[in-house]
Amino acid sequence: MYSSSSVSKYLVSVPILAIVAIQLLFIRSVFSLNQTNAYLNHKCINEQGTYKSGSPYEKNLNSHIRTISTLNLNFGFVHSSNGDAPNSVFIKLQCRGDSYFSKCRSCLTTANSEISRRCPKNKGKIYDNCVLEISSINTFDKIDYQNYFDMYNARDVRGDIESFNKNTRDLLQELKEKANKKSKKDFMFAAGEKSLGTKKLYAMVQCTKDLSPNNCNVCLNWIMAKLPKCCKGKEGGRVLSTSCNFRYELYPFLMI
Repeated sequence: MYSSSSVSKYLVSVPILAIVAIQLLFIRSVFSLNQTNAYLNHKCINEQGTYKSGSPYEKNLNSHIRTISTLNLNFGFVHSSNGDAPNSVFIKLQCRGDSYFSKCRSCLTTANSEISRRCPKNKGKIYDNCVLEISSINTFDKIDYQNYFDMYNARDVRGDIESFNKNTRDLLQELKEKANKKSKKDFMFAAGEKSLGTKKLYAMVQCTKDLSPNNCNVCLNWIMAKLPKCCKGKEGGRVLSTSCNFRYELYPFLMI
């Protein structure tokens, strides 16, 4: 069972930002964990306002979603725009590094369906698992410091907590370096494991592929710094923003 806390802050300088989402995975069993298109959490951002049925914004959004749904998603990333200001719609889709091909398309379908149903007409919506960001401004290669979730496994670590926390930090740091060395074709994603006596620690990190290697490094450093507050002494945890994320567990959770 997972517990969660979420933080969504909005700067006065960017009131038109409309984020549609982060699709996070919080799992209650290993089986459900691996269903990357399963609904788990959402948030409607009322501060971003709404749009009316039949409005130019809605028409641009719907046609854009339809177009993206027909694209080749083999590399799990899309960033594009549709329409002219003030009704421009920018969409960024980033699937998790183990969600290839049809899994990525299924994730997009589920994310759009769920947020449309749960947050009707909201311009701002947050959903989990794959990153689906819809905005009225271009956020390409910009780190989102305003919208993120942190979640943790309800189970406490048994034994030496400080040693476990250090091993977790070390593994995440190692994966961060690997992710920054990979090409954007490789999802800017890295996963790995570390032996802890009779157990193994599994972890992953990922940046959205619009980020430069430098901004990916900055983003991962930023969310990894939240590890002690969100997940200290917990068997699993994660922090996810619309720009980057990490996760660790004492069981394998990826489909690779």
